[in-house]
Amino acid sequence: MADYAEIIHELFGSGVGIIGRKAVSGGDINDAFLVYLSDGNRIFLKENSKANAGFFKAEVTGLSAIRKTGTLRVPQVWKWGVCEDKSYLMMEYLEAAPPRKDYWEHFGRQLAHMHRADPSEWTPGGKYGFPEDNFIGAGAQTNKIRTGWIDFFRECRLEVQFQRAKSYFDPSDRKAMQSLLDHLDQFLTEPEHPSLLHGDLWSGNFVTGDDGYACLIDPAVYAGHAEADLAMTELFGGFAPAFYDAYKESGKLLPGYSDRRDLYNLYHLLNHLNLFGGSYYGAVMRIVRRYK
Repeated sequence: MADYAEIIHELFGSGVGIIGRKAVSGGDINDAFLVYLSDGNRIFLKENSKANAGFFKAEVTGLSAIRKTGTLRVPQVWKWGVCEDKSYLMMEYLEAAPPRKDYWEHFGRQLAHMHRADPSEWTPGGKYGFPEDNFIGAGAQTNKIRTGWIDFFRECRLEVQFQRAKSYFDPSDRKAMQSLLDHLDQFLTEPEHPSLLHGDLWSGNFVTGDDGYACLIDPAVYAGHAEADLAMTELFGGFAPAFYDAYKESGKLLPGYSDRRDLYNLYHLLNHLNLFGGSYYGAVMRIVRRYK
């Protein structure tokens, strides 16, 4: 265990120390702990190797971007950096309250509000991407700025993942993929404006906060088409119907979304193919051959 004594003193006062910690769920990438402090407070601590400090830098940047929209809650970040042989991220520990009766409606409305927020602080001029690359799970995510959404999705999402996964595909597969890339503008639409996206919005990346409402964690932020975030919520089982009803009432969901949804999720399935192996090949190719 790295010695965090000086960091805790800096954050909470010289008389405060760590009196214990226990391992908690923190995903597949990091080690995570609930840390007990001598003043009665608790913090959430994530650790990784020193070489992987970039994971935490990107996470802090993403949480900050979402917080600035003033919509959905994210945990307060206390500090991140390197201590001895570990990279670390210290955050607010969220004691979950019982979900409010309007939990899912509130979540859907607030996500729509987030998607309406102006992302020009990060991508001026109505462009797509983000000033920094980040991560989608453990995979590197390319966020080069592009003037159009379809070009961005082609070049910075699908092409990158196809290239990484090339060893899984035969010549027929590659021909189908190239056809899809060449005709992407026949399937996707340009939004009226870019939206700040969480980027990896599935059920494992939100928690219930002490106010009884959803709190977003582990973002992979960028400015993109709002539909891409909504599509990701449906990839692994979906959220409650009330969430989608509330989102639809916002007017953010455009006609034809259901026809585009699987194409957005092709990016995530390709990422899973690259991270976890060939069991995702069939799902990838079913979508590719549907759209090519």
